[in-house]
Amino acid sequence: MIDAKTIEALVDAVVSELESLAEKPKIAAAKPQPQQGPQSQPADGSEVAPAMQTALMSGVKNPVDPEGLLALKQTTTARICAGRAGPRLRTEDLLAFQADLAITKDALEKQVDPLLLEEFGLFTVRTKITGGKEEYLLRPDLGRRLSDEAKKIISERCIRNPDIQICVGDGLSARAIEANLAKIFPVLKAGCETAGLSMGTPFFIERCRVGVMNDIGDLLEPKVVILLIGERPGLGRADSMSAYMGYKPHAGLTDADRDVICNIFDGGGVNPLEAGAYAIRLAERMIKAGASGIQLKLLEGEAK
Repeated sequence: MIDAKTIEALVDAVVSELESLAEKPKIAAAKPQPQQGPQSQPADGSEVAPAMQTALMSGVKNPVDPEGLLALKQTTTARICAGRAGPRLRTEDLLAFQADLAITKDALEKQVDPLLLEEFGLFTVRTKITGGKEEYLLRPDLGRRLSDEAKKIISERCIRNPDIQICVGDGLSARAIEANLAKIFPVLKAGCETAGLSMGTPFFIERCRVGVMNDIGDLLEPKVVILLIGERPGLGRADSMSAYMGYKPHAGLTDADRDVICNIFDGGGVNPLEAGAYAIRLAERMIKAGASGIQLKLLEGEAK
């Protein structure tokens, strides 16, 4: 009988393969047939220009400007120029959609590798979610509150009143944490040292929502809380992370009182190294102004 670790390893391998296939340019199964007009395949049988081949593979027949179509597709990961087979998606596009959807579902179910958390000295606490991922998705209010046991552990193990308190949460995508934590965490730590900011005891929160920052603020009273959390995965995109930040968070504060650096991932998003450096600069601004979120913007606007 296959154990749980073996199953998870197999799932990870399949997901990685699907992601690598999604990143590779699609190759035509056969050369396109000659067409009339200026966009035709050369009559001598030579290869079609790369831009023309990409345009043909997009599903758009006889594009007027294949180079322009190629440039348009390179500006976005959205599903544009897919074409159709009658009233339906082409088989190739339908299969790609189903594969990307599988990646998204796996991201919701996956748990962060405990070895990664151990590498950065992160102990684990939980929110009030006790019914697994299904309850997590249905009850975001419980994901915003630490459990009584978590509060006890945090109070016993964490430094109080630090300048910066870094927390990590799986959120809606554990894969996002696995993809970015090793790059951004050292930058945050080094940034605190360079800026002369004291850093609290970091820890990991399982099944958390952004609002859990308020409980952390009430417990440890840091000047700034930085919560690294997995974003809601898109189709085929499960490695995007956010860094939510707040000045002296406490019960009753909302998203209007927070700032966020979103879309943190390599290859098209905010580079994790740059995001870490910017987060420290933003924390310095918060401490100087004594505010975050909308209030920070208003104060900085008045100072200009």
